[in-house]
Amino acid sequence: MRPMKKNEMRTGAKALVESLEKAGTEVLFGYPGGQALDIFNCLPEAKFQFVLGRHEQGCAHMADGYARATGRPGVCLVTSGPGATNTITGLATANVDGIPMVVITGQVPLSLIGTDAFQEADMTGIARAVSKHCFLVQSADEIPETVAEAFYIATHGKPGPVVIDIPKNCQQGLTAAQYPERVSLRAYHPESTATTTQMNRLAKLINEARRPVLYAGGGVISAGAAKDVAALAHRAQIPVATTLMGLGSFDERDPLALGLAGMHGSAAANWAIRDADLILAFGVRFSDRVTAKISEYAKKANLVHVDCDPASLNKNVPADLGIVADVKDVLTTVLSRVKSAEHKEWLARIDGWRKERPMAYKPMHKEVIMPQSVMESIDRATDGKALLVTDVGQHQMWAAQYFRHNLPRHFLSSGGMGTMGFGIPAAIGAQFAKPNATVVAICGDGGAQMTFEEVVVAVEHKLPVTFVVINNECLGMVRQWQELFYSKRYSGSILSAKGRLANEHIEDDLKYDYLPDFCRLAEAHGAKAYRVIDPAKLDATIAKAVKSNETCVVEVVVEPRANVYPMIPGGRSVSEMVFD
Repeated sequence: MRPMKKNEMRTGAKALVESLEKAGTEVLFGYPGGQALDIFNCLPEAKFQFVLGRHEQGCAHMADGYARATGRPGVCLVTSGPGATNTITGLATANVDGIPMVVITGQVPLSLIGTDAFQEADMTGIARAVSKHCFLVQSADEIPETVAEAFYIATHGKPGPVVIDIPKNCQQGLTAAQYPERVSLRAYHPESTATTTQMNRLAKLINEARRPVLYAGGGVISAGAAKDVAALAHRAQIPVATTLMGLGSFDERDPLALGLAGMHGSAAANWAIRDADLILAFGVRFSDRVTAKISEYAKKANLVHVDCDPASLNKNVPADLGIVADVKDVLTTVLSRVKSAEHKEWLARIDGWRKERPMAYKPMHKEVIMPQSVMESIDRATDGKALLVTDVGQHQMWAAQYFRHNLPRHFLSSGGMGTMGFGIPAAIGAQFAKPNATVVAICGDGGAQMTFEEVVVAVEHKLPVTFVVINNECLGMVRQWQELFYSKRYSGSILSAKGRLANEHIEDDLKYDYLPDFCRLAEAHGAKAYRVIDPAKLDATIAKAVKSNETCVVEVVVEPRANVYPMIPGGRSVSEMVFD
């Protein structure tokens, strides 16, 4: 830090705003409160845009959506106590998926910490388990350097959310401390490089493989390595499967694309991994939703695992070759050592699986919209170029299966945490990040009700987000599991008045057919609203909403009995995949 000058003295709150500007903040999402008012008092003069959310969880998800769409840290500001604790779900969501965020929370003065003061909460203690790092500022002088360190930690190594808890007296205190020109953390040096021996062995494995599969995860997108994956796949003729977080890392229109792998992945992707002799896993975590029964996972293959996070290697699946390094660096380095190859027999076998078990569905009634067709309709209306944001549940899986994913950072979804309520605010954050993009949010009627209040933010800022609500009048994925594994006892999963269990009974003589009435709810928030029931009107309505350049809510009433297939039941192996 350069020497302080008396004429540079300003409050810690002002120093914070200046530091956020220096860190490159473009948009700050937040919600005010007593212990953060000194910071909010400085925002009108800030060089970045402030966006007022309607709930702190929504603000955190907006920052998350911004980060996923850009790769840059999303920034969120809230007050102490409940304001801070309301961000916990957003922090956990970003932490599991490796999303860079900086969340700034107000705190009671240092002298009151530990006294059970009004709206006091031990935020650094609470957030430690769901964030990459937490800071409790001790003086105004610490603020500039703390902000610089927070942004550094959020973006170096495996990305993640960082919390800065700032007591009110530190916001009000005077300081001349300046934002540092560089960050040097004595105990944090996450950069790691593959050795020459590792690279030679990796190239040898690729050159000798007869049945290789390249398995791309969210780490490929974080590293900006999508083009490098394509280059390796094309040179060595390696088919490519992806995780949910990796969708968009490889163009699914490419003949080498296998699509999504895992619990609801394609038969071709899962069977290829089962029978491969080499798995090249780049930027993946091998979660239970991917591996199914771990003891049966890819038993015929040499497994190479490349990730920037050393904690992920050998955590769930043992690797024959584990490399802790930047995914992009490994891909670009190994490419020059890989020979051009053809795997005609292997690719023909995979093509046979595609034909045997295509990703397809059967209409259950000609007059009722199948939810899968909604994803196909959105794909047609946007020519497969939409920046697609999903909530969590059946619709999330259908969006993964039936939309042509071909661009990185164009499929944003809560993967590891499975956070309902993510879709609406994350789509708003993504639209702020990419104002010229066609942003479409797909939500279930359950998840939409968790954060619908944020729609007004899109309306206020004239954001042309299209929110598509898939209304099957139930918590679809919960209902599916209850149907398949709990003898059709639909406890707590039916959102309509009818079909509830005895102790959940609600009188049937209700005033409206749809509760809530999403169209009226949308209009009350100032958005355009459409309801689609007739399959023949689906395409025209979706296209009209997407092209309207206005905030739109499209409620699509769909077949409530539709299930997500294929499916590997929990704890089962790929060989036990269910197709209907």
